[in-house]
Amino acid sequence: MSAMIRRLVTTLAALVLSSGLALAQSKVTLAIGGASCLCYLPTMLAKQLGEFDKAGINVEVVDFKGGSQALQAVMGGSADVVSGYFDHCVNLAAKGQHLQSFVVYDRYPGFALVVSPKHTAEINSIKDLANKKVGVSAPGSSTDFFLKYMLSKNGVDPNSVGVIGVGLGATAIAAMEQGQIDAAIMLDPAVTLLQGKNKDLKILSDTRTQKDTIAVFGGEYPGGALYTKADWIASHEKEVQGMTNAIVATLKWIHSHTPEEIADKMPPELVGKDKALYIAALKNTLPMYSETGRMDPKGATAVLAVFAQSSPEVAKANIDLSKTYTNKYVDAANKKLGMK
Repeated sequence: MSAMIRRLVTTLAALVLSSGLALAQSKVTLAIGGASCLCYLPTMLAKQLGEFDKAGINVEVVDFKGGSQALQAVMGGSADVVSGYFDHCVNLAAKGQHLQSFVVYDRYPGFALVVSPKHTAEINSIKDLANKKVGVSAPGSSTDFFLKYMLSKNGVDPNSVGVIGVGLGATAIAAMEQGQIDAAIMLDPAVTLLQGKNKDLKILSDTRTQKDTIAVFGGEYPGGALYTKADWIASHEKEVQGMTNAIVATLKWIHSHTPEEIADKMPPELVGKDKALYIAALKNTLPMYSETGRMDPKGATAVLAVFAQSSPEVAKANIDLSKTYTNKYVDAANKKLGMK
């Protein structure tokens, strides 16, 4: 009998211990708008480096074709947090939806407006895109917003352009090479991969660098961030702080390692068959990654200005930008890591 009781006690102790471990690791479903895109590398790298686990968060990454679909997953309740572009927080504030970013990992958006190699002869400027077919990751995604902004800025009616969802990776490259579309908003590594095969690739606008980003937007323009519903943040502060700690630690890791070392840590299916080209793309992208994870208030203002120009709804919504992001968790993470 005593042996049976001992076994029972041992079993109960094991159950208590395992449930305790389950409590220690909070599970979060993270929707991402195209895992192969280098704009989202800090999220995927944080997972590979085990930074989420170190922070006590069990993160399940769910990959989508574009940011608009990742956002739909969170709005519909099938995911908790989006790894996507901050501009959705501003756009949805105009519709009365309260979303907030809590760590920004891209200082620049990294968008390039690229002409299809098959249509180089007839397209020399953004004005030439009137009545043409232009690829974006998915309609309603940040790539689509950027396209509409660039068209409006150059006097082209956005409604005159056929917008086609082509994804961000191999599908976008194929659509461009086959000439199914006249141009596309692309990001790395796809831009560098396409350039590797087409030496005279024509790029009409490029926001992978600070110089070009400032030329287009008049200032830095935050791209990729972790964001979600503000009420989820308020009720899951432990998870939010843990995820922020993981991303900030990863940004620190990125800026203290070489592109080759970063590529070695990434899943082979994201690196693709041509590792040398992936590394070349990574070299082009490194300046884009934030060093602190903080939102620059001027950057948030630039996002609002872009949307106000192309969306009358946003222009007249009187958005309180301070509610679309918080630096509270980033500041705590930087303090913990001994960064300013």
